[in-house]
Amino acid sequence: MSSTPVLTVAALLVGASVGALFAFLRVPIPAPPELPGVMAIVGIYLGFKLVGYADVGFDLLDALGL
Repeated sequence: MSSTPVLTVAALLVGASVGALFAFLRVPIPAPPELPGVMAIVGIYLGFKLVGYADVGFDLLDALGL
């Protein structure tokens, strides 16, 4: 089970199951409960991938000697 589509579907199923459990137990989810918050997380992911594809960046941990 190492292909991206299979892992994506598995992650979606696990996420939906955990979300349903949180709703069933009436516990707030540890994620933004509104669409703008979710879109912000998607934007962070897309920005991270964009910089990776552009192959630009600065190694902060290396610069700090960590």
